[in-house]
Amino acid sequence: MLRTSASRVLDDNDRDEVLQILDADPVANVFVASRVRSVGLSPSRLGGQMWGFGPRGGLTSLCYAGANLVPVNASREAVHAFADRARKQGRRCSSIVGPSAAVEHLWERLEPHWGPARAIRWAQPVMSISSVPLVAPDQLVRRVRPEEFGTLLPACVAMFTEEVGVSPDNGDGGALYRSRVAELIRIGRSYARIDQGRVVFKAEIGAVTPQACQIQGVWVDPLYRGRGHASAGMATVVEQALKYFAPVVTLYVNDYNAPARAAYRRVGFQEVDTFTSVLF
Repeated sequence: MLRTSASRVLDDNDRDEVLQILDADPVANVFVASRVRSVGLSPSRLGGQMWGFGPRGGLTSLCYAGANLVPVNASREAVHAFADRARKQGRRCSSIVGPSAAVEHLWERLEPHWGPARAIRWAQPVMSISSVPLVAPDQLVRRVRPEEFGTLLPACVAMFTEEVGVSPDNGDGGALYRSRVAELIRIGRSYARIDQGRVVFKAEIGAVTPQACQIQGVWVDPLYRGRGHASAGMATVVEQALKYFAPVVTLYVNDYNAPARAAYRRVGFQEVDTFTSVLF
């Protein structure tokens, strides 16, 4: 068996080093970086652990181990160390997600212990934009108001179920998911077009750092698909994101979702990387 150096659990004393690694690729690392910048590295606040590979003062790779397992700048040797720790700890995450090579190597080592996966999304293009959208924005897309939570929530549940393949109501009855939807509305990062009480288009800005922000939860009511709502709605969200949140807007999408990829390209997004997700 290949001998590797061990990973270690990081804490707030490692914050500067961690951010230096994360900021080297602000698009790929926006989710993890937003967590660290918001709450630090204490597991009680982070909602998981941050594992590091390399000594203090010489960190080279990271792995966020919370609801998701997310490798960051992970070399082959670091992946082996993270996989060993994950195997010994036991599966606590609902997915492994991140740059394809690192996730695929992690899964090679963890599948005999954690498998089978419920689903694997082998190729998820990462897309980004930093300029004015190429299509006209939908002037009816706006920030969702707190009193519209009940109107938006069914659309969020439908999006999640369609995208992930299971309902967010599973497990805790949806309490954590509802809390997250409400929080994004409260902080002004939930956008939608709502016509006569019906959500036609919606999207959220889920992760934000000074360098980048990530759009998530893009959804168009099935009755309104094929009419340009996705591209026009995304143009509005991109405008808002560039104005209020970060200089680069990013997202990732399943490679087989041709309509979504085409809509994002019309807006001006370009593919810059590829993620893989292993879902449990």
